[in-house]
Amino acid sequence: MTRPTPDRATADSDVESLVGAVLTASRVLVAVSAESLAAVQDTVTVTQFRTLVVLQSRGAISQKWLADELAVAPSSAVRMIDRLEAAGLVRRHVRPGDRREVQLVLTAEGARLVDDVTARRRAAIARIVTRMPPGSRTELVAALNEFAAAAGEPKAPGGVTTTGW
Repeated sequence: MTRPTPDRATADSDVESLVGAVLTASRVLVAVSAESLAAVQDTVTVTQFRTLVVLQSRGAISQKWLADELAVAPSSAVRMIDRLEAAGLVRRHVRPGDRREVQLVLTAEGARLVDDVTARRRAAIARIVTRMPPGSRTELVAALNEFAAAAGEPKAPGGVTTTGW
């Protein structure tokens, strides 16, 4: 059995500390997310809201691409889109030039719902970060941008994320 070197032990400890901090912060963010969705919980589920956010950020996309993006079975994506379309939040249309491909677009009502939930979420997060020391805020921006990049999350145009998820 090999013992970890002092440098390796320190790195492992740093990772564990970081994972613990991220898990704690994620609990806060999940609570903020749940609270921001409470007003629309009779309209959409968390997964349906994520779908609306994807449509708002990506524009018209195919049902297959959406299923892949959400890591759900195509049949699950179709049922979800059926419900969102019935609620007037999403519209299907045939892709120009390829009648076999159905594309999905967010309706004005769907965009309004995403904007309303996002505004509540932004306000809740703003209340939290304003209680942080200014120097820590700057460090947090850099760290969270690096975290999102490491996870493969695309950066929003202009570097500012406007979507609610």
